[in-house]
Amino acid sequence: MKKISVICLILSLVLLTAYIKNSTKRIDDEIFLTKENIRGFKKDYEKVKLEHDYLSSAEKLLEFQVMYFDDELVKKDIKNIKIISESMNNLMIEQFKLTDER
Repeated sequence: MKKISVICLILSLVLLTAYIKNSTKRIDDEIFLTKENIRGFKKDYEKVKLEHDYLSSAEKLLEFQVMYFDDELVKKDIKNIKIISESMNNLMIEQFKLTDER
């Protein structure tokens, strides 16, 4: 009787060990995939942040204007901008709105 109980105990320990090992392997795979996704998002975030920081400063935009456009760019009043749309072969001109103006 002792031999059977020892064998059952050893067998249950082996099965429990295999189950725990498979569970930890699955968790490790999920952690790896999550870290890989985060790494990709970090690269995208860094690129977007660099682009935003580089292009959003007024000094840089003015510098680009001088470098690439010379005198081709002209300031326009935003109130003079219109939207042209076509519906049923008719052209419609609407005032451009920045926000939800009514």
